[in-house]
Amino acid sequence: MATKRDNEILTQTDAGTPMGDLMRHYWIPAAKSEELVADGDPVRLMLLGEKLIAFRDSSGRVGIMDHRCPHRCASLFFGRNEEDGIRCVYHGWKFDVDGNCLDMANVPPHQDFKHKVKAKAYKAAERGGLIWVYMGAQENVPPLPDLEANLVPAEDMDILFIQGECNWLQSAESELDTSHLGFLHMGITDDSGFVEGEINRFIVANRTPEYEFTETDFGTMYGAYRPADDGSTYWRVGQFLWPCWTMPPICPIENNILARAYVPIDDTHTMMVYMTHKKARRPSSTGARPIVGAGPWRFQPNTTDWHGRFRLADNRANDYSIDRDVQRSQSYTGITGINLQDRAVVESMGEIEDRTFEHLAPSDIMITQTRRHLLTAVKAFQKDGTLPKSANDPSVYTNVRGGQFVYNSDADWLQAHADKVATAPLKAPVQEAAE
Repeated sequence: MATKRDNEILTQTDAGTPMGDLMRHYWIPAAKSEELVADGDPVRLMLLGEKLIAFRDSSGRVGIMDHRCPHRCASLFFGRNEEDGIRCVYHGWKFDVDGNCLDMANVPPHQDFKHKVKAKAYKAAERGGLIWVYMGAQENVPPLPDLEANLVPAEDMDILFIQGECNWLQSAESELDTSHLGFLHMGITDDSGFVEGEINRFIVANRTPEYEFTETDFGTMYGAYRPADDGSTYWRVGQFLWPCWTMPPICPIENNILARAYVPIDDTHTMMVYMTHKKARRPSSTGARPIVGAGPWRFQPNTTDWHGRFRLADNRANDYSIDRDVQRSQSYTGITGINLQDRAVVESMGEIEDRTFEHLAPSDIMITQTRRHLLTAVKAFQKDGTLPKSANDPSVYTNVRGGQFVYNSDADWLQAHADKVATAPLKAPVQEAAE
């Protein structure tokens, strides 16, 4: 059970908060590259509680900055994106992607002081179809993290953005809880319908996994294990990576190239960023028949307001389109879509879960230990500015991969996992650093 203060530290990410200030020492995925067109419409972004705009200038460069013009605070969202800059429509002041003031259109030349004015702009980078932003101090910005899923050629990856209506941490913690799979998603599924060799059958054959846990330079890692065939062990290995990434074991480790970010929009909304290799697929069937309730996301049309991007059509307002008749007869939840089932239960906890109300079990070890890991790091940062190694060393993310596998029961789980990753045929190619 977390204390009220610990819960505040873990969940509050505005500027000036302990977690928010620490997160600003990391690159954060902000948008899809395809959202911004050269000289196209500016896009409103809210990240870590800050209201920003994003635009692509005439030369293709991306700018991400405070939406307020530094002249009179009119929003640059209404600005003209033209000739390598964003021009405020109030008085014609113009800024480049780095925030430099290029023109003070309403000021006589002899009184011009544009060299003294700068918009609050953040470093942006692009790689693998994602636009990244660094919201910390703009000097000595670290390289992008070596996340495997962001080093694979973009054409091999699917990138999905989904807005969640709750705090970032409870969204991420659902990915760290593998025992719910046998209930929430496969609660009325048994092992009779799985084809021979399908390792997901071990989930429903034994719904009470046991756990191993370890801390790492990138964050935390768990191994959930169950008995498999012929005295072997079925493992599901997953990770939490700084500042807000997870790598859930959705498929066999050979193909499990993916990463999921739970980016705080503000303290009560999260932008979930899913990067998934086209060969990494969560099971939607047991081989012979579909898993009841599996299905795709449905989205509302995007709008231009601060919370207008990638909103779900099935949401809290309509109870996630639950069908009670289906729940009674065919599905454990009556909610269509494995990921939507997650959204329903996670958002039902409230916009910010009150963790003082919890009674955690041994199956929650990854959650309890990850919270402890986060709190320890935040308190060290508060005390003397110490940062996790991952903040400045992109290589700590190299070769990190979750996934499922079967291994001899007497093998060390960390060595077994390392062996599986090392011998996986599907790997990200080595790429040069993004500019």
